[in-house]
Amino acid sequence: MEEKGMATDKKNANRLGATIAFIDESGFRLIPCVVQTWAPRGKTPVLRHRFQRDKLSVISAVSVTQRRRRLGLYWRLHSENIGQKDVCAFLRYLLRHIRSPLIALLDNSRTHKGKPLQQLLWRHPRLHVEYFPAYAPELNPDEGVWSLAKRQLANGRPDDFLDLVLGVSLALERISISPSRLRGCIEKSGLPLFFP
Repeated sequence: MEEKGMATDKKNANRLGATIAFIDESGFRLIPCVVQTWAPRGKTPVLRHRFQRDKLSVISAVSVTQRRRRLGLYWRLHSENIGQKDVCAFLRYLLRHIRSPLIALLDNSRTHKGKPLQQLLWRHPRLHVEYFPAYAPELNPDEGVWSLAKRQLANGRPDDFLDLVLGVSLALERISISPSRLRGCIEKSGLPLFFP
């Protein structure tokens, strides 16, 4: 009985120096996101585009290190909908880039559960998965990343799929190099503050 308690204490001690990764997915379409904008009085702005339904799926993670309070943004692009295997591939990608124990916080989507994820957890003991409560997207700081990225792409008109990929990549890159934007995503979420 004592050995089990000691192992649990050691596991909890390892998590104290862990990195937390808030993970979510989103989609971007070739159909432009039109938002309110400025225009000369009496002149309604017109945004011309070709009607195409191509979609880009993106999975990303806002990471916070507990020891140094460093923020990071990791992402992967997919031309198809993201499934269980893609989520597991993304978690392996995070494990390659984050050396500390990793606590991944996910929503309750079916793509975040199942046998592939259980096998991944078994193979990588420094990975731990927790779930947000159901119907609580406001708790996930990664939702703020999607809001910022879509705002940057608003009123844009990508000509083709590659143009969309470039636009989304540049938007995410701008967010990733801005600690203040990443910190804002965390502070706007419904979670307790991670920073003093």
